[in-house]
Amino acid sequence: MMQWTAAGAVLCAAGYLFLTVQSPGILRSLAKTAAVALLALGGGLAGAPLLLVLALGLCALGDLFLSRNGESAFMAGVGAFAAGHLAYAALFLTRPDSDPVRVMQMPAAAVAAVLLVLGLIMIRVLAPRAGALKAPVLAYIPIILGMGAAALTLPFGTWVFAAACAFMLSDMILAAETFVLSEEHPLRRITPYAVWVLYWGAQAGFLAAFS
Repeated sequence: MMQWTAAGAVLCAAGYLFLTVQSPGILRSLAKTAAVALLALGGGLAGAPLLLVLALGLCALGDLFLSRNGESAFMAGVGAFAAGHLAYAALFLTRPDSDPVRVMQMPAAAVAAVLLVLGLIMIRVLAPRAGALKAPVLAYIPIILGMGAAALTLPFGTWVFAAACAFMLSDMILAAETFVLSEEHPLRRITPYAVWVLYWGAQAGFLAAFS
C-alpha cells in the first residue's frame, strides 16, 4: 500500500511543479496538499513513528493554507508549519540514538554555530521588511533552526540532517521571495520551483529515513 501512496505523492508533487506559479485554484491546492498528505498516509499505513505522521500531516495542512491567497491563510500556514517543525524536532529528540551532547561536539558544533549565524542574519534582514507579520515571522525563525539543531543530535551519515537542511533552505528562500525580492526580480522565475523541490524532497527524505 505504501508503494501506491508514494507513487501518488510523486505524481502530485510533479504535477504541482507545473501549477506552482499559477493563480490559486482547487486543482493547485489539491495537488500541493495531496503531495505531502499521501506521504503521511503512506507512513501511517506502514507503521511509521506517530510523530513523523503528525509532522507530515501538519505540513500538508500548511500547504493547503499557503496555496490560498490572503493574510489569514498565510498566518494559518505559518502556524501549521511551525507545529510541523516542532513535531519533527520532537521526533528527532526522542529517537533511541539521539544524543544532545553531539551538538556540542565537532562537527555538529560547527554546524550549530552556522545555524545560529543564519538565524541572526534572517532576523536582521526580515525584521524591517515583514511589516504587520513581523512578530510571527521572527518567532518562526528559532523554530525552524531548532528543528535543524534537533537533527544534529542524531548520528551523522543519515538522511535526516540532509532533509532538515533542505527543509530549512526552502523556508529561507520562501521568506526571501515573500519579503525581500521585488516583484520584478529575476530570481522570482526560479524561487517557486526551488522552494517546492527542496521542501517536498525534505518530506520524502524524512519518510525514507524513518520508515
